[in-house]
Amino acid sequence: MDSWKSFDLLNPTDEHKMLRDMVKSFVQSEVEPQAHKHDKAEKFNLELFKKLSTLGLLGITVPEHYGGSGMDATAVVIAHEELSASDPGFCLAYLAHTLLAVNNLAVNGSDAQKKKYLPGLSDGSLVGAMAMSEPDYGTDVLGMKTSALIEGDHYVLNGRKMWITNGSVDENKTPCDFVWVYAKTGEGGGRPLISTFIVEKGDAGFYVGQKITDKLGMRASNTAELVFENCRISADRLVGQEGDSMHHMMRNLEIERVGLAAMALGIARRSIEIMNKYATERSAFGKPLNHYGQIQKYIAESYAEFRSAQCYVYETARKLDLTKEGNRLDSDGTKLVATTMSKNVADRAIQVLGGYGYVGEYHVERLWRDAKLLEIGGGTLEAHQKNIARDLAKSGLARLGF
Repeated sequence: MDSWKSFDLLNPTDEHKMLRDMVKSFVQSEVEPQAHKHDKAEKFNLELFKKLSTLGLLGITVPEHYGGSGMDATAVVIAHEELSASDPGFCLAYLAHTLLAVNNLAVNGSDAQKKKYLPGLSDGSLVGAMAMSEPDYGTDVLGMKTSALIEGDHYVLNGRKMWITNGSVDENKTPCDFVWVYAKTGEGGGRPLISTFIVEKGDAGFYVGQKITDKLGMRASNTAELVFENCRISADRLVGQEGDSMHHMMRNLEIERVGLAAMALGIARRSIEIMNKYATERSAFGKPLNHYGQIQKYIAESYAEFRSAQCYVYETARKLDLTKEGNRLDSDGTKLVATTMSKNVADRAIQVLGGYGYVGEYHVERLWRDAKLLEIGGGTLEAHQKNIARDLAKSGLARLGF
């Protein structure tokens, strides 16, 4: 009767615990030593990224028969929390590949498309990205201008995509190997038809417009503008049918947002570790900093808020089915809560460290800068607030047992 008390929400199975230990060890030996350097240089560590394949992380949700690890949403959260606790910028590149591109394909692609691309995306020989936002359109997906017109047995894409993580893999504007692209293919029922296409590096008319630099944070991931200029691709690169993109987006957005919330957990956890250690070792007026009520407030509130968000994220991941939509209320909720929490915790860490918190050596200024993007990318806070309010208006609180 008491067996349920031994359940570990953060490591529900031995496999999850082994995954966490493996990723944590990799982070300590490989990720942490390069984090500050690559942030400062605004460079993506492609070589290290490819090493993630040796851990089975690049295809973490991909079925084993396509070359992946076949793991679940809790495994996704574990990987993103552990990587982000060291290098959120590097972790963002991982998320863009693994969730935005690879999981999208694994869930929504045809068998032929999966067989063609998933093995390479899982073993690190291909780097993937997803292209949805445009220079003038972000949350307003239906307003996008990129178009795809059928011409015989080809589609011709024209348009520009902006803020694309992994769009370029180096400083020479080399495009990534695989791009999951959303484009307009006409109208239906008075609304734009958004369709999904696969574009490969080397396709004529596809190139990197610019690598975006001087970002506030997430500098260890590459962000680029992608250009499609009379880009001709074979018709078999259409995913599903014309107009299917909204279904594709909804199936994938939930795990994307939970993954971003997991990144926020990593940032907050590391910030708490740093400020707690500093407040224990640093003295003022003859006593350790953590003797003083103001500092205790920062540490205690940060810990409580982190643990609350952590439980919400892991419980949502536990219930998430990667093959279908239907859990938007909580996937939006976890990201809404966890991302702002992580920014606030990193901010408190800077305050506790004072001048030392303001310089790169102690990491919290980087964590604070990186945390801000999580309130914007993958859906803004305002979009989550709108979605949650709409969903609750439809369903009320009955699903919560009230």
